[in-house]
Amino acid sequence: MAGAVSLDIHSARAARPYSRREYVGRALWALMTPLYRGSPRILFGWRRFLLRCFGARVGRDVHIDSSARIEIPWNIDIGDGAAIGAHAWIYSLGPVRIGPRATISHRAHLCAGTHDYTDPALPLQRTGLTIGADAWVCSDAFIGPGVTVGEGAVVGAAAVAMRDVPAWSVVAGNPAHFVKQRKLRVEGAASP
Repeated sequence: MAGAVSLDIHSARAARPYSRREYVGRALWALMTPLYRGSPRILFGWRRFLLRCFGARVGRDVHIDSSARIEIPWNIDIGDGAAIGAHAWIYSLGPVRIGPRATISHRAHLCAGTHDYTDPALPLQRTGLTIGADAWVCSDAFIGPGVTVGEGAVVGAAAVAMRDVPAWSVVAGNPAHFVKQRKLRVEGAASP
């Protein structure tokens, strides 16, 4: 064993990582959740409105499924035309930026915070994360704290991205590794 230091669980449990205003905001958002989650699937505009009421920056024509779990809306910035699928979890402890036309598929998990495991009190770190324009986070994928998924990149189904994903690349696996470059077909272009 590499040391005799133990965790300071009492300090970890006693820590108050949020301001009073943030605690109040989180409580109000929890009270509002039935209006969000209980809305019919097609009411994308209603969910955009509710998120904006809580400080989220949500672009035009954003589609967010009613079952998507959004933890702290005021830490979210979603670009025009983006989509968040069923049962996706946006754990926005820190700032989460989702670019225009990006897709977060069902059951994907974006985790924008962690704890400093080198400190016995395990203080919260709000690292944030970024999903680039035209990127696709596939079903059941996990994007870790501080990660940037580049423009047009694809994080494959059930992949675990704990490091940045280069633009226009396809990654898969746990841990996520490079598979190939993403190339888009142009309508009307002849295939090679």
